[in-house]
Amino acid sequence: MGLIGSGRESREPPPPLLARPGAGLLLDLDGTLLDSEAVHRCAYHQYFAGRGWHVEDQVLEAFSGRRAAEVFATLPGPWDGEDPLVLTEGVLAALRSSAVRPVPVAGAARLLAACRLTGLPVAVVTSARRAWVCATLDLLGVGQEATMMVTAEDCLTGKPDPEPFCRGAALLGLHPGDLVAAEDAPAGIASARGAGIGQVIGMTTSQPAAVLLAAGAHTTAPDLVALAGAVESMGTR
Repeated sequence: MGLIGSGRESREPPPPLLARPGAGLLLDLDGTLLDSEAVHRCAYHQYFAGRGWHVEDQVLEAFSGRRAAEVFATLPGPWDGEDPLVLTEGVLAALRSSAVRPVPVAGAARLLAACRLTGLPVAVVTSARRAWVCATLDLLGVGQEATMMVTAEDCLTGKPDPEPFCRGAALLGLHPGDLVAAEDAPAGIASARGAGIGQVIGMTTSQPAAVLLAAGAHTTAPDLVALAGAVESMGTR
């Protein structure tokens, strides 16, 4: 069982909610399906260095799990007065040219395959753009056409606003309280909790368990291996 409210990590997120009728799964992308923290951090530093800006890593934490344009528009920094969308395009260009490449989180491909095999409804809910999601699904060996997704282009307001996870629940056609979400960022956890998601698993790929629990996660996990096993077991009952 998951260690609800514990400061320790759970290697076995609690499956009972997923086993109930009407259950479904909503998965963040970066930091949840994809270990990409180093890639994004490198891209921000590369772009900022090209502009002659020195930005501390602790400032970059504000961008975690959020749409960059919304952060640029509200966070004071050397970019004050500049177009947030233009700034975002600069970071994305640095991301595309980066030699640092992301890798799947352990259990990610297995989890998506298990959802397909057992018929468990699943959708990706991310602050990233659709092109990045499609590239990730290709990396995981999952067909883009067979995977539902809520991306940056689909929402008026990004995480931590509840809209992305509300849209995810609507996309699955299921009640938010019957869904499980996996998220690695406090902003994403706030979005999921605000949308009324029944179970939120905090992924400790980029943040300590204590930070995720304080943000509202019900339990934590270091990867998706245990969750994949839990979904696989649903097909053997």
